[in-house]
Amino acid sequence: MAGTPLEGVKVLDVSTMIAAPYGSVLLGDFGAEVIKVEMPGKGDTLRHVGPFKGEEPLRWPGLSRNKKSLTLDLHTDEGIEILKKLASEVDILIENFRPGTLEKWGAGYDELKKINPDLLMIRVSGYGQTGPYKEKAGFGTPATAFSGFTYLQGYSDRAPVSPSFSLTDYITGVYVAFAAITGLYHRDTNENGTGQMIDIALYETVFRMMEFLVAEYDQLGKVRERAPGLSGHSSPAGTFETKDGHYVVLVTSTDTTFNRLAKAMGREDLLEHEKFYTNSVRLQNDKEIVQIVEDWMKTKERDELVEYLGEYGVPVSPILNIQDIFEHPQYQARDNIIELEHPRLGKIKTPGIVPKFEKTPGSVRNLSPDLGENNEELLSSMLGYSEAEISELKDKGVI
Repeated sequence: MAGTPLEGVKVLDVSTMIAAPYGSVLLGDFGAEVIKVEMPGKGDTLRHVGPFKGEEPLRWPGLSRNKKSLTLDLHTDEGIEILKKLASEVDILIENFRPGTLEKWGAGYDELKKINPDLLMIRVSGYGQTGPYKEKAGFGTPATAFSGFTYLQGYSDRAPVSPSFSLTDYITGVYVAFAAITGLYHRDTNENGTGQMIDIALYETVFRMMEFLVAEYDQLGKVRERAPGLSGHSSPAGTFETKDGHYVVLVTSTDTTFNRLAKAMGREDLLEHEKFYTNSVRLQNDKEIVQIVEDWMKTKERDELVEYLGEYGVPVSPILNIQDIFEHPQYQARDNIIELEHPRLGKIKTPGIVPKFEKTPGSVRNLSPDLGENNEELLSSMLGYSEAEISELKDKGVI
């Protein structure tokens, strides 16, 4: 553990499913001690979400690594008492209950900051702690639709398409980790720095990435409609089929990259053509230039094409499936997939550590704790509970 960036930082993760827990797992990857609070007998709801191998949830290890599992029923007075004691011992508390829930239980931020003024409390919800939607149930896919993102996805003659995985939840998790580090920096480097409450709404994390949408409507009054790829940004750009039936993605975000593409195609005449000589005029003639590129792409096989365009510095990538990814030398060279020991599966692969620190790299120190695996350790070492007291809590169903 020596030399990890977050060594000594303690995190209490009182959240479920993906968004907030993903934030805490990122902190854990870089050395924070993460205590995962789960319901006795049930555990985090993500333990019951597929895919499965037999009865073993396969995505759980990726979101529970570098965590310790403590079962605690927060519907009980004893459970809330223990939560408050834990909050007095940690730097960060992460939760994603519906706004008002912890307040109802007597453990809202106003109460916890009395116990620990240095506590950073990160609150994740669908629509935030304020506003008319604050009590509305919030999940990633509806929040994605609310953000404006879903409206843009797909084709104009068909219904909008939601992302095929929990994109907004994972984006929010990155914001959770960012908020934690920013809050710690302010608390620990300012003379009068203290803890504070940090409010993150799922929909806002995606909406923040769409400044182009805001600027376009504000200044031009334009409502952008659905279209595949980078429609309206750059031309040519999109998905192209190769001679051997594979697909690649190409984008020419600047005139410089289009110039490289034209040279690679042997079509330098396009650089002087009145319809194609700049990105702004290419956008007006997008269908024509895309057809020219499409026809040329079909003359080469995928691997040949990617290597050839790479020599010219043209931004192109094959569209990889997960088997391609497992076999790709770039993924292997950067340890993007790592193999870990699992108590029942034997070995399991999971995404590697991101980002890669030169001097203080992250690591996976433990994988997939069983439900309540660390109860005795945490209650005795952190809070001083005796063996008899722990046994009584267990008998009552508090842990």
